[in-house]
Amino acid sequence: MKTILYIFIIVTFIAIVLLLGINYYIGSVAKDKIYTSVDNIPANSVGLLLGTAKYIRKGKINYFYKYRIDATVELFKSGKIKAVLVSGDNATRYYNEPARMRADLIKRGIPKDKIYLDFAGFRTLDSIMRAKEIFDVKKVTIITQKFHLERAIFLALANNIDAIGYEAKSLPNTKAAFRMKIREYLARVKAFLDVYVLHTTPKFFGKFEKIKIKENE
Repeated sequence: MKTILYIFIIVTFIAIVLLLGINYYIGSVAKDKIYTSVDNIPANSVGLLLGTAKYIRKGKINYFYKYRIDATVELFKSGKIKAVLVSGDNATRYYNEPARMRADLIKRGIPKDKIYLDFAGFRTLDSIMRAKEIFDVKKVTIITQKFHLERAIFLALANNIDAIGYEAKSLPNTKAAFRMKIREYLARVKAFLDVYVLHTTPKFFGKFEKIKIKENE
């Protein structure tokens, strides 16, 4: 029994060290590429808006969603991006993250022809890799909350995309924010394994669709 206990303690210790180490590494990779002000962020042609559900339980607004929309509009109206690639889940006819985000972006003044939709952004890895392979995006401003942004930038750099991030406002220390952060710790480990061990590719690739931006825009 003592031997089993010792093995359990050692394995648990190694797992915790790896978890913390990977999270620190991914955060450090993205550290100097995240911006919080439109005054300081460099301009890019394309902003990649990572999708999430608009509503949570009982029809309440998901503030992660709202703040990502706010950040995207701020970038576009400040001239720091010229087009928006919205990437998210389109699991069923009733759940369509990209279409819903596009509708709200249009309501906020972004022209429809400046918004491109990726309906197969089932995971952050899919969104990042498809941005490059399907939409020919080699340089991008990623838009989401900081905890998510660090992982997205890590994945972009690992796939030879010149990426920076614009940090959407996050939630205060609520239960929802805490759950997301815990989930993110595990997601970063998966992202690290996807890049360096499993060499994971998106679930779908599909038809090439280049984002068109005029030189004088």
